[in-house]
Amino acid sequence: MDEQRVAIVTGSSSGIGAAIATRLATQGIAVVINSARSVAAGRELADQLEGATYLQADVSDEEQARGLVETAVERHGRLDILVNNAGTTRIIPHGDLAAVTGEVWQDILSLNVVGAWNLSAAAAPHLARSGAGNIVNISSVAGSRPVGSSIPYAVSKAAIDHMTRLLANALGPGIRVNAVAPALTETPWTRGNEFFDKIADKVREGTPLRRVGTADEVAEAVWAVLGMAHLTGAVLPLDGGASLV
Repeated sequence: MDEQRVAIVTGSSSGIGAAIATRLATQGIAVVINSARSVAAGRELADQLEGATYLQADVSDEEQARGLVETAVERHGRLDILVNNAGTTRIIPHGDLAAVTGEVWQDILSLNVVGAWNLSAAAAPHLARSGAGNIVNISSVAGSRPVGSSIPYAVSKAAIDHMTRLLANALGPGIRVNAVAPALTETPWTRGNEFFDKIADKVREGTPLRRVGTADEVAEAVWAVLGMAHLTGAVLPLDGGASLV
């Protein structure tokens, strides 16, 4: 079996996912880049990173998620790391309960929660054979505080936090499961968005580090978590000290 470690990073054609994929690739890991829709961007990033490949799949669909894992293992012979980054949201004021329809709940939970579950379940047997398997879930400070772009989004991240703990307990000792929970992070999606611009102003005025985070900082946190051999079941806040105020 090839000794090069292999990682799947979901939702990695841009933003935080792309930064994570790039960070892992620079460490000599063969990265499988994934997206459901942004095929051209995903392929372009894979072409730029040594040893990277691109696979399209909607991870909220159980069959497609399983296919993503199986194809990655067929191509590379192993799987060592899974980063569950794919996610979505809707910007809905928390007080506007009428705007939160069943469709909104379905869209957000099916990708943010069920998608992470689908990949984790499909990847677990392969990660166990790695001898040092890792799952890192990308959560949010909205999972533990009454903030976030919408209530369904915050609930989905709270579910990810608890799933992290449950899977860490169920899959140890062969697989470590942790999460990184960023606060507002600058990405192409948040940049220039009126809702996020207002939050950014509050962050700059009222948090200890006085700035929003970057995608590269989230990627660095993921890499750090992967290197902490005695860490499992943890949710690492990456919030610039926002939880202190």
